[in-house]
Amino acid sequence: MGNPEDLYELDGDLPELEGAVLLHSLDGFVDAGSTGQLVREHLLETLEHRVIARFDVDSLIDYRARRPMMTYDRDHWASYDAPELVLRLAQDEVGTSFLLLTGPEPDRLWEGFTGAVRSLVERTGAGLVVGFHGIPMGVPHTRPVGMTSHATRPDLVGPSTWFDKVQVPGSASGLLELRLGEAGHDALGFAIHVPHYLAQAAYPAAAVAALEAVIAATGLVLPADALREAAARTDSEIAEQVTGNAEVEKVVHALEQQYDAFAGAADRENLLADERDMPTADEIAAQFERFLAEQEE
Repeated sequence: MGNPEDLYELDGDLPELEGAVLLHSLDGFVDAGSTGQLVREHLLETLEHRVIARFDVDSLIDYRARRPMMTYDRDHWASYDAPELVLRLAQDEVGTSFLLLTGPEPDRLWEGFTGAVRSLVERTGAGLVVGFHGIPMGVPHTRPVGMTSHATRPDLVGPSTWFDKVQVPGSASGLLELRLGEAGHDALGFAIHVPHYLAQAAYPAAAVAALEAVIAATGLVLPADALREAAARTDSEIAEQVTGNAEVEKVVHALEQQYDAFAGAADRENLLADERDMPTADEIAAQFERFLAEQEE
């Protein structure tokens, strides 16, 4: 791979954003409950933004693995829905500028891609880099939404009690955080815990938890009312579907007992009371693998 800067084109001059936050959420890896998708769509719908850099998707994307949609109109091809992997400049509700990286996760050239993002971080003067997505977990929807936080420096996040050491399938976002840390940049991520039985559906409560985590970590003033309203509606629908279904109620009750035994308190960052009850590394890895297989199917 040559110069990482060859992987993107600027849309005008890059702004100087000393210390600005860069948020990233890529489509294609594990995103239980559509957590990352809901957050990024919400931000793009509610905040002012413009594209400042476009990545070379022809070099990064395997179209045969994720075929873009085309429209056929009677006797001709009318349009092509080209994928976009872009960096946007956005403003929060009080006018603070931040960056937002969205689009499909690259299929190829992960090292080149992470180098290109690092180049943009350094050229703009951006500070903290934050990612977010959802992961399937054996937790009930009737308890507070939990999360696993990780960062390039321990003091950027509180202690994580869910995982010790585990190997899971990699992602471009994970590699980005690793490489930024090796280069001396601050980066952190939030993996929001989504009940495994809701992982395939949109789960706004997880998106609310992700957005609140981003706000707390960055100080950005981001709108959340629409997501909270969607979460309330979805939670009500879930409760209605569960009530009266003996089999489902039994499963949820078992998960509640397990959760309460682990928690001992409602502290989102301290979910486990007894390390002996923690899932093993193999069990966690198997859960990730099963979820990825379901996504592919």
